[in-house]
Amino acid sequence: MEGIVNPSLSGQNIAPSNVSPSSTVDPSTTSTSGSSCQQPPSPTPSTSFVFSNPHPFSSTSPTSKRKACIDFRKLSPKSLPPLVGPEELDMFGVTAYETPLWTAPDSWAVEKDGEEEADEGGDSSSEESTRDATSNHPRKLSSRGSSDRVRVRIYRADGSYHVAPISIHSTVAELTPSLNQKLFAHKERETHKLYLKERGRERVLAPTERPAAIVIRRLEQAGYDQADSLAFLGAEDMTFLMKFVYKSQLLGPAAEDLTFDTFDLVDLTGCSLPTIPIVLHQNAGSIVILNLSRNPMVEIPLDFIQSCTTLRDLKLSSMAMKKVPQSVRHSTSLHRLDLSCNRIVDLDDAGLDRIPELSSLRLQNNRIEQLPWYFPRLKFLNFLNISNNKFVNVPSVICQLPCLVELDMSFNMITELPEEIGRLTTLERLILIGNQVVKLPEECRNLVNLQLLDCRRNNISDISIAYALPKLQTLYADHNSVHALHLSIGPNLTVLDASHNDVTFLKFAPSSPPQISHTLTLLDVSYAKLSSLDAFDFSQLPALQTLKLDHNELRTLPDSLGELSHLIHLSCCDNKLVSLPSTIGLLQRLETLDAHNNSLTELPVSLWNCASLIHINVTSNLLASWHDPPGDNLIAPAPSGITLEIPSSSSSVGHTPRKPSNATYTMSIHNVPGRPLPPLAYSLERLSIGENRLTEEAIPPFTILKELRVLNLSFNEIQELPSSFLRNLQQLEELYLSGNQLTSIPTEDLVKMTRLSVLFLNGNKFQTLPAELGKIPSLTIIDAGSNLLRYNIHNWEFDWNWNFNCNLKYLNLSGNKKLDLKQNNGGKRVVDEHGRVLSDFSRLSQLRVLGLMDVMTTFLPNIPEDSDERRVRTSQTEVNGMTYGIADTIGRNGYLTTLDLVLPEFRGKKDEALFAMFGLTKALPGNNTLSKYLHDNYASVFTEQLLQLKKDQKGERRDGVPDAIRRTFLKLNRQLHDKLYSQPSRKMSQVSSSTTGPSGPDSSYLRQGASGIVVYVVGKTLYVANVGHALAVISSQGNAKLISKNHDPYDRDEARRIRLAEGWISPTGLIHNEVNTSRAFGYFHDFPVVNARPDIYVRQLTELDEFVIIGNHGLWQYISYQTAVDIARSEADPMIAAQKLRDFAISYGADGNTMIMVICVSDLFRSRQPITDSLVDPEVYSSINKKRAGKKADIIDRTIARLEGEVSPPTGHLCLVFTDIRNSTQLWEANAGMRTAMYIHNDLLRRHLRTCGGYLVKTEGDAFMCSFPTTLAAMWWCLIVQLHLLHERWPLEILECPEGKEVFDEHGQLLARGLSVRMGVHCGTPVYEPDPTTGRMDYFGPMVIRAARISGLALGGQIMCSADVVRELNAKIFENGQDTEYSEFQPTQAIEAIRQMQIALVPAGEVKLKGLEIPEMVSLVYPAALLGRQDLDASGSHLSTSTSTARVQLSIAQVRDLAMLCLRIEALTSGRIFRPCSEQKECVSDNPLEPLSDEDVLEPSVMYGDPNLLLPPMNEKTSDLEIMMHLDSLSLRLENAVACLALKKLSDKSSAIVTALEGHEDIDERTLHLITSLLSRC
Repeated sequence: MEGIVNPSLSGQNIAPSNVSPSSTVDPSTTSTSGSSCQQPPSPTPSTSFVFSNPHPFSSTSPTSKRKACIDFRKLSPKSLPPLVGPEELDMFGVTAYETPLWTAPDSWAVEKDGEEEADEGGDSSSEESTRDATSNHPRKLSSRGSSDRVRVRIYRADGSYHVAPISIHSTVAELTPSLNQKLFAHKERETHKLYLKERGRERVLAPTERPAAIVIRRLEQAGYDQADSLAFLGAEDMTFLMKFVYKSQLLGPAAEDLTFDTFDLVDLTGCSLPTIPIVLHQNAGSIVILNLSRNPMVEIPLDFIQSCTTLRDLKLSSMAMKKVPQSVRHSTSLHRLDLSCNRIVDLDDAGLDRIPELSSLRLQNNRIEQLPWYFPRLKFLNFLNISNNKFVNVPSVICQLPCLVELDMSFNMITELPEEIGRLTTLERLILIGNQVVKLPEECRNLVNLQLLDCRRNNISDISIAYALPKLQTLYADHNSVHALHLSIGPNLTVLDASHNDVTFLKFAPSSPPQISHTLTLLDVSYAKLSSLDAFDFSQLPALQTLKLDHNELRTLPDSLGELSHLIHLSCCDNKLVSLPSTIGLLQRLETLDAHNNSLTELPVSLWNCASLIHINVTSNLLASWHDPPGDNLIAPAPSGITLEIPSSSSSVGHTPRKPSNATYTMSIHNVPGRPLPPLAYSLERLSIGENRLTEEAIPPFTILKELRVLNLSFNEIQELPSSFLRNLQQLEELYLSGNQLTSIPTEDLVKMTRLSVLFLNGNKFQTLPAELGKIPSLTIIDAGSNLLRYNIHNWEFDWNWNFNCNLKYLNLSGNKKLDLKQNNGGKRVVDEHGRVLSDFSRLSQLRVLGLMDVMTTFLPNIPEDSDERRVRTSQTEVNGMTYGIADTIGRNGYLTTLDLVLPEFRGKKDEALFAMFGLTKALPGNNTLSKYLHDNYASVFTEQLLQLKKDQKGERRDGVPDAIRRTFLKLNRQLHDKLYSQPSRKMSQVSSSTTGPSGPDSSYLRQGASGIVVYVVGKTLYVANVGHALAVISSQGNAKLISKNHDPYDRDEARRIRLAEGWISPTGLIHNEVNTSRAFGYFHDFPVVNARPDIYVRQLTELDEFVIIGNHGLWQYISYQTAVDIARSEADPMIAAQKLRDFAISYGADGNTMIMVICVSDLFRSRQPITDSLVDPEVYSSINKKRAGKKADIIDRTIARLEGEVSPPTGHLCLVFTDIRNSTQLWEANAGMRTAMYIHNDLLRRHLRTCGGYLVKTEGDAFMCSFPTTLAAMWWCLIVQLHLLHERWPLEILECPEGKEVFDEHGQLLARGLSVRMGVHCGTPVYEPDPTTGRMDYFGPMVIRAARISGLALGGQIMCSADVVRELNAKIFENGQDTEYSEFQPTQAIEAIRQMQIALVPAGEVKLKGLEIPEMVSLVYPAALLGRQDLDASGSHLSTSTSTARVQLSIAQVRDLAMLCLRIEALTSGRIFRPCSEQKECVSDNPLEPLSDEDVLEPSVMYGDPNLLLPPMNEKTSDLEIMMHLDSLSLRLENAVACLALKKLSDKSSAIVTALEGHEDIDERTLHLITSLLSRC
């Protein structure tokens, strides 16, 4: 440091520590502390320093009039006033050198005369600035017109500001003279610069940057668009987004603000440092780790870097750098370098190869497209992260790094891996998430040291190369295009995640050598398309601990499952399972069994033998009973060698350990003394068995589960609980009895339930609740909503009163419409014998949610108020004629995080209603400020924005309601920022001067965010806007339609927006490894990467729309959209529907804050009626005027059983429909995905039979025969099935075959996808009688034959109908024909649905039907969306077909190349080389071939030919079938040619071969003669 600071002045004349470094002192006065600061002599009186310190934690007051006291020894000569000469420098201890041969150290930052301070665009914040950097004609601000001007607010250092209209093309250099003139009344001594504060950091703008362009770009990133007048928004206070400050360079954080306990680890993150502090220069030799991230400096002084002789780790992240500082290359001791989150485009000039021991390099979240040539010189580099960049190909230089151990290339645009990647033999971790890689090259087999491969979210179709690697331990391959898993795993693989693929086949292929013991502990094939595991032998995976098979099409599990002796977690939910294997009782280590949402009718009795089972979830099945524990042979010997001893009945009763191996007591079961308890009774803690068919007869086995903590029996058919039900369940903490038919609960043992905290009784028939509940002090959650409660507040001695449970946090009584909470006539408060007030809620001090909707209350003054931590609902359940319901839960943390908002007659208009939901994305104990602020302010801001909608000259709106909604979200987010970041004493309109956050606000919520969703109903128009994971789904005739967007960072569009906003996504799917949603309110530390711009959906409601479900993440994370609609549709009351959805989410695993709203929009069109009524009018069609006759007890499919009952078998005049799958026989023989596709097809047809009111007569193979009571109901079913077939989740094998690939018309309209189904429709009066075997109605006679023949006329995807059907369509749909005698019976909903589809009727002419004398006039019916199908022929080859779904596509050019290869190999068999004559001698039409020269003719080793004549004819119109025939032919020719060449190779040794074979006893003479003949011909 010699030559920079005079040692003699150390410790002298230094400003005292209690003086703010940004405070200003007049040079003519003395300091208030008694110390004076030396000031340089100035010839001018204007020596005051105007701007204050921009550091966000500065204590400077904007109104301070003191002048700056500056220690010039702490400033580089670059920052000194221009009038300070050498003599002045000397007086401050700075030596001035005048020799021209001497160069000042970089830390001085001395500029040469005429040298620009910043590199051209070197630290530009916007891409626009670089486009003007090459301009040779500087633009002048005065020459710009007003049309392209943007108003920009520019602050002075004292907090005042000036709004300047700036051209979008003006640069900082052009603006500087104008800024000096506008912002200062007199000439300043020091140089001023334009600073930009954003995202918690501050930096100097380069001369070439354009502030106006930056403003526009940032506003667009924040969610604004051109309709919001971007040119004027910059004039407003945009501190939450950015802030321009014009101030002196002299100001900055002083050294006194920086304290260091040690210098080996220096963290200066976000300190707004323009250069390295001098104190670090003095201790540079001690620094080991230096973190300079989020600082504005662009260059690091070379002399400082050279002084850091022990520096090992340097972090330069989030510094807006476009180039690597030149001095970094001189840090020869550096091992780890972090350059992430910058704007670096290339590393060509970085010179990183000069750092000899560089081992770790982080380059993620930059703009790099390629790596420099010198990368292979980094001999010691073992960690490289280039994720979130712009790589299209893997740089070849990476494959030349000799010591690379970990490589992260996630979230680029890489489409293939190079073959050279196999050279990375030292690689241990390879991460490729979020690219577009199609396959793993064969050379990946050379990655012999690879331990982890993460290739999630690509398009890889085959991962067999990966899981056979010798040292691979973990393989993540979910969200790819894998269709089959032939497991031939390596010896060290422990984790294999292949979920979210199109896997239809899973088979274990023994590895080589076979004696290897496999170590796989986790196998995840959930969210696939598996229909069977019959070919999979689980015994080959003895070490497996976790098996996930969720969301498949499985019907059974193999018995080999019982051989997984180490299995701990088994999850097989959301399948079609009808049973579990009996061998499950052998799983003695199994702790979790999740089989919810299947079709299980019973559980194996061997389940009682599972000695370690803690959690069973079999919610949403068809269980009608629970087996009693077996009396003998309770324990089967486990393969693992575990033995479980159950002692004799004489064992002690007092000792009750949980583990069965130590059990020493017995109890009676069903009053049978001396019977030992099964192992499950000692281990099971959580049992969820809701939505089954259990009655009170099935309850006794549960009473022996003494260790139960959670028991969920909700939504069964229980009418009464046994009196001893709770006697042995004293460990219960949560009890769910919702949705049964209970009128009471056992009270004898309630007082013993000392640990019970959660009790759900909603949806029953309770009229009173027992007073014994008040004796359970641990109760915190009680839901008794939607019962028949009647309450007499004076009967507190016998009836429960909420005040007895002082620890209640959640109390819901909503939906008890007969409940009347009132005081006595005198209005006096009711008290108990201890003087406790019972007529209000004053004792419930911890109450978070109180539900009193539809409850009559006459003491409203005693009802608590809403607050940040409490939600009280007292409204009615009807809004503008629409009924609605709401249900929520506060979760295990016990805190309120989500708030609802319901405003009927919004803005005083009877046709407007507002529904909203706001909630934290992460629960934060005791802090609900964000949700509460959004809840309280949304309506007022939205009203304001609606009133401000612009109108044109005719008075019509130029902006619409969506614009007002978008602006409301953005403004509300901006005001939320102002509230959170303002000091408590400030007004709401004032904001902090820095986006880094002042010291005042509570930091507990500054890094929090909230999701939000708003549903705005105006007349019959629905507006839905959302940010985050709160979503809305509408039910349209039972079909779920998402009318919002889930803002997942993994979403392609959202990921692209995040990258454009300079954000990045971590491998865990989190933005900046912290935020799990791409849009939300709050998260201002990640703004504008995470912004509050909503996705807005507008929908015109029709009579087909039934209800809207609004839910937060707690619902949609566990329940699919269609399942939610099915559950809600099964209840007529939206309040019960909402509670049912809430309870199902809890049963499926939700344990956080969950909220659901159900809004019946169908009430806008008709009088209130149950939404599950039959679609056939019961008043006019007497045969259907009955309850649907289908007994749900006979249904063995959980999904179908959840729907409304099947209609009674139609009789009399009815309509028949026959269906069949095109080319199904061929698909069954050749397509592995046909079994899964068949299940999907059957489920779709059966589901819509229920919603459309049809009756399934029978099925034959893949053909359906259905009957309908009305013709239009049948036609509606046919049309809706044809449309929905296009959007099913078909297996990949189906989508790649000719029968199932996507077909588009010339306008790009999708016409075909997946299985193609033909249909025939005919109406009449058949002969009918029940089938004696099945009991189902069957139909016979000519009418049935005619319907079947009409179906045979249709092609795939067509609906063929008879003349009788056409007459009904003309009468009720087209309204151009006379009504038939059955027209009045046609259901209104079917008519409306068909009209909305805008069907087209295409006559097909009169045809003679086989076996029938009278011909039939038939016609084709198409919905408007599929009208292009009429141009399809049987093959559809003349239409364009999509190739995007196929994994491997062979183009015409590739087939021709293969054919040329075939010609060349065939020529080789004759000892010649094939050469196309057309290479040099062109063929023309009149002279087909020029004669060959004598030299060519006499050349025996060359065969000439015209490929056009020798190759099979192919062009762009060649069908896939013809291509496959050509490929088959070519493969045979190639096989024969290669075999011939092989024989030629053997002919050289023919004599030796014959001699060797002559002496072989097993070869007869004839065979020997044949071999000799073959060899002699070659």
